[in-house]
Amino acid sequence: MGRRSSQRRNAAMLDSDDTDSVSSSSTTRSDLMLSGLEDVQFDKETVLDQCVDALYEKRGSTREKALASIIEAFNSNIQHEFVEKKFATLLQQCLSSIKRGSSKEIALASHVIGLLALTAGPGDKAHEILEESVSPISDALKSRSDNSKISSLLECLSIITFVGGEEPQETEKSMQLMWQVINPKLGPNVATAKPSPAMIAAVVSSWSFLLTTMDGWTLNPKSWQGSISYFSTLLDKEDRSVRIAAGETLALVFEVGSLEKFSGESKGSSDSSTTDEANKSRELLYIQGLRAKIRNQVRTLSAEAGGKGSAKKDLNNQRNTFRDILEFLEDGYSPESSTKIGGEPFSTSTWAQLIQFNFLKHFLGGGFVKHMQENEFLHDVFGFTPKKKLPGAEQRVSGTEKRMYKSPNSALNKARTQFLNKQRMLSQDKNVSFYTGGDEF
Repeated sequence: MGRRSSQRRNAAMLDSDDTDSVSSSSTTRSDLMLSGLEDVQFDKETVLDQCVDALYEKRGSTREKALASIIEAFNSNIQHEFVEKKFATLLQQCLSSIKRGSSKEIALASHVIGLLALTAGPGDKAHEILEESVSPISDALKSRSDNSKISSLLECLSIITFVGGEEPQETEKSMQLMWQVINPKLGPNVATAKPSPAMIAAVVSSWSFLLTTMDGWTLNPKSWQGSISYFSTLLDKEDRSVRIAAGETLALVFEVGSLEKFSGESKGSSDSSTTDEANKSRELLYIQGLRAKIRNQVRTLSAEAGGKGSAKKDLNNQRNTFRDILEFLEDGYSPESSTKIGGEPFSTSTWAQLIQFNFLKHFLGGGFVKHMQENEFLHDVFGFTPKKKLPGAEQRVSGTEKRMYKSPNSALNKARTQFLNKQRMLSQDKNVSFYTGGDEF
C-alpha cells in the first residue's frame, strides 16, 4: 500500500456531508439588518438579551426555544461582545437547565455552554466554564434515559475541556468521567445500565478528541490499562459507528505512542526475582501480539463485504477509514486529507488533526465555516489563516442566517416588532404628557 490510497480518498476523510467545498457564510452586521430598520439602531444583542431573560421562565418549552435561538445566534456570528457582558449569567442559567431541565433542554444547554467556551477562547472565562460545569455534567451523566442528551453532555465536556483545560490532570479527569459512562465499575457516579451503541460511539469519539491534546508520557498508566484491548473488542461490534470510532481511536493511540500505558500489561510481574529486562521483554511481546491482532481486525474491516440491509454509503465509509488505518499501521503513512473552507484550502496530515477537525465540524454544524473564518482560537488550533475580506465586499447570507434574521417568525423579527411597539408606546406617552389639559408645555 502507498500514499496514493490516502490521497485518492483525501476529501472523504474530512467529514464531507457538506464540506467538499464549504461555502462562506460570512456576513457583516449591516448585511443582516432588515429593510425598514435604517432609522432604528437595532442591536442583535437585544435578541440575545431577551433569550437570556427567557431562561428564567418556568415553562420548559420557553427555555428550550430561547436556548435554540442562542445557538443560532452563536453559529451566525462570533458573539465576543455579548460574551464579555453576559458570560456569567448565561453560564449559570445553562447550568440550571442541565440540573432541572428535560432531556431536550439539557442537550440544548450543553451545546450553548460549548459554544460559550469556543467563543470566549482560552483564558480565565473558559477555565471558569470548565470548573463550574464539570460537577453538573457528571451528575447529569448518571441518567442514560436519552442518547441525544448523553451525547450532548459528552460533547460539551469535550469542548470545555479542550478550550479551558490548563493542566493535563484536568483533561485526564474529563476523560475518566467519559470512560466511566461505558465502564461503570470504574466509578460510582454513573448508572450501571448497559450502554447503547450510540452512547459507546459518543464516548469513544469524545475521549479520543481529548486524547489529541495529550502527550502520551503525561498520561497516568493506572487509568488506561486495558483500553487498547477494549477498543479492539469494539472492532467486532455490529454497529459501524462504534467500529469506526474505535478504529480511529486506535490509530490515534498508536500515533500518540507510549502504548504500554494503554495496554493491560504495564504493571509487570510482582515476582521480585523477575528482572526489569524480563518485564520489558514480556511487555513488548504482549504489545506486539495486540498490535498484530488489531492489524488483522482492521484488514478484515477494510475489505468487509456488504450484507443484507447494509447501507452502501456506510459500508464504503467503513472500508475507506480502515484502509487508511491499515496503511498507517503497516507503512506508517498518516492520512493526508484536504477540503475547502469558504473557498480556501484546508488540509490535515495526522490522525490527531483529522479527529479534531471532524469533531469540531460536527459540534458547530452550520456555524463551522463562520467560526473557522473568524474564531482566532480555531485559527491557532489548526494553523489556519483565512484571507481577510475587503471592507464593503459582497457577502453571501447563509440559509441559517436568512431563517434567523429575515424570516417573519425569526427571533430577531419578533424582537424587532416588540422593540418598535415599545417605541410607539413611549412616543404616545410623550404626546399625552405634552398636551395635558390642552396646554402645551
